[in-house]
Parts: sequence; structure tokens; C-alpha cells
Amino acid sequence: MRKIFEPQMTFGQTPIDQIKLDMRARDEIPKLLLGLQHIYCDQDLREKTFFAILKNVIPEDTDSRNGRPGMDLWKILVMGTIRLNCNWDYDKLQEMVNNHRTLRQMLGHGMMDDDITYPLQTLKDNVRLLTPDVLDKINTLVVQVGHKLLMKKKLRTMRH
Repeated sequence: MRKIFEPQMTFGQTPIDQIKLDMRARDEIPKLLLGLQHIYCDQDLREKTFFAILKNVIPEDTDSRNGRPGMDLWKILVMGTIRLNCNWDYDKLQEMVNNHRTLRQMLGHGMMDDDITYPLQTLKDNVRLLTPDVLDKINTLVVQVGHKLLMKKKLRTMRH
């Protein structure tokens, strides 16, 4: 049983659209999180495109009403994106998702969720669902969205 994301916020959780990112940082993490934040905040983009692709990673015989809850698709997307773009192994991913404050906010954890951690095998079992084919589809979509955003920005600057 997998959800796209948990819509019910918990006490102390920051809404994803309100997460403050340090865009002056030279590290790649804030820029990646900004892109993920954009995807999350655009409901049509999120539901009709990204999660339509991600739903294909769920095995067909999975009953969404029965069984233990699996990792949310949003968390798998965030972790897979960060791991791939930062070229991390699973040990580094585990360290970061368990201890990096902003990354944990993007995963939907609040200030009261310090006890929620991700075991190494859980990360391996879930993030590996993002196969090269799935990642290629997501990458193509990200490039298309990026081009649209650049065109909008270019049109705005030409008007002024």
C-alpha cells in the first residue's frame, strides 16, 4: 500500500511550499530541493505527470487498501533525485536523509519527527524502484518544465 504523499500535516511540519532554501549556498542540494519544491507546488504537474510516471513503479499486484504502508512516492522521488544528482551511495543518502534538516523538511518531517529514521535496507528497497527507464521519463519531464519556466522568465524580461 503506497500513497503519493501524506496530505495530513503533523505538528511542527513545515508545508513544502514554505520551506526556506538558501539559494546563496554553492552546494547543489538547495537547487535540487528548489526544483522538487516547484514540482510539488504545481498540483497539475505533480499529479498528472510526475506521479503518473511514479505510479508505474508500484508492482501491479499491490492492493492500495491492504498491507503495511510503503514509502510515499514523494519520498522516493526526493531521495532518488538527491542520490542520483549528488552521486551518493546509499550510506551517504542514509546519513543525509536522517540528519539534514532541510532535506528532512522536504521529505515531510516536522520538528517532532527526530525519531523517524530510514534504515539502509529500506532506502535500497525503495529508491531502487526508480529504474533507468523511470528516471529517463522524469528527466525528460524536468527538462520540458525547465524550458517552459525559462521561456516565461525570458518573456517577462523582454516586456520590461
